[in-house]
Amino acid sequence: MPATPFLEVSEAIALMGGDTLYQCMQCGLCSGLCPWPGVESPFRTRQLIKMGQLGLEGFESDDILYACTTCKLCVNNCPREVAIIDVVRAMRAMIAETGAAPAMLRTIMGSIHSNGNPWSEPREKRENWAEGLDVPRFDGSQEYFLSVCCTSAYDPRSQAIAKALVKILNAAGVSYGIIGNEESCCGEALRKMGDEEQFMGLAEKNINLFNDKGVKKIITTSPHCFTTFTQEYPEFGGEFEVVHYTQLLKQLLDEGKISLGGYEKKVIYHDPCYLGRHSEVFDEPRELIDACGAERLEFGNNKGMAMCCGGGGGRLWMETEPEQRFSTHKVREAVDKGAEVVATCCPYCINMFVDSAKGENVDETLEIKDLAEIIAEQL
Repeated sequence: MPATPFLEVSEAIALMGGDTLYQCMQCGLCSGLCPWPGVESPFRTRQLIKMGQLGLEGFESDDILYACTTCKLCVNNCPREVAIIDVVRAMRAMIAETGAAPAMLRTIMGSIHSNGNPWSEPREKRENWAEGLDVPRFDGSQEYFLSVCCTSAYDPRSQAIAKALVKILNAAGVSYGIIGNEESCCGEALRKMGDEEQFMGLAEKNINLFNDKGVKKIITTSPHCFTTFTQEYPEFGGEFEVVHYTQLLKQLLDEGKISLGGYEKKVIYHDPCYLGRHSEVFDEPRELIDACGAERLEFGNNKGMAMCCGGGGGRLWMETEPEQRFSTHKVREAVDKGAEVVATCCPYCINMFVDSAKGENVDETLEIKDLAEIIAEQL
């Protein structure tokens, strides 16, 4: 029996922010660029869009609608300029409204609502990572508010990134401070998972907190927070001067406030999707690696065409078969190219690459390092 279209569904998708849905002419370029087919996944972007256009049942399954990592590779190359991520977000918002999002993602949404973070950790532990360190409290007199993302605040491996960055900022004499336990998740993951209502409330709450504290400039540890603060908060009145830490460190290097060199290792750089394609920051991380004295290597697909780590769009908290992990394929490529270190500057990417290096049994020969950690070692 042929499938029955339900155009009311497609109209609802358009009304919820996926209004470019009808611009798609089914050329298939999105599916050709998407990394999922290359790892033998059933997910096809073109199929998802077609199901959305016709309102066909079945698009809401975990391996179709929730496969998308929101990496933006398809969006940047779509000849009809279909805002595919917005379409996916609208489709997920429809599912979230019915309470039918995947169980693991419902847990994440609930944790952000209850604890202000996606890691099911108490709010009062948010600043525990800073214990024993000289980390100032932001009181409005400092130049920057240091926004440490939830992952770097709670995840043990990622806490090392925040600690390394503090070491660098202190050494360079940067005027900064943290807000700490009053902070909440930026909400980026919520929006990509489809919980639009909670995201909007969280964004407004965070903007009010920042304004009340006198925040004017923000340093972010995560590209996901960086993109959210720069591209999404302004629509809710959040106007701040925001830099990703790699941009600030490149500025400090140019001003002679930090000195680098002597890191004589073969380093292959992974472009985080939300720093690269989403925010067009490609050069500063590479220039910092070069300044460290490393031999910089590149993945075959890099910069605007880089393969995602697989952790965006809520996938960080979802199960993925080992052979379907993008980070695993990139770890194999790094080993083949003779890299000693995979460097990146995103806590999601670090998490994914660490797991893949262990899964490939190369974690003792291939280091997974955030750029902040590499720089902090030289101070």
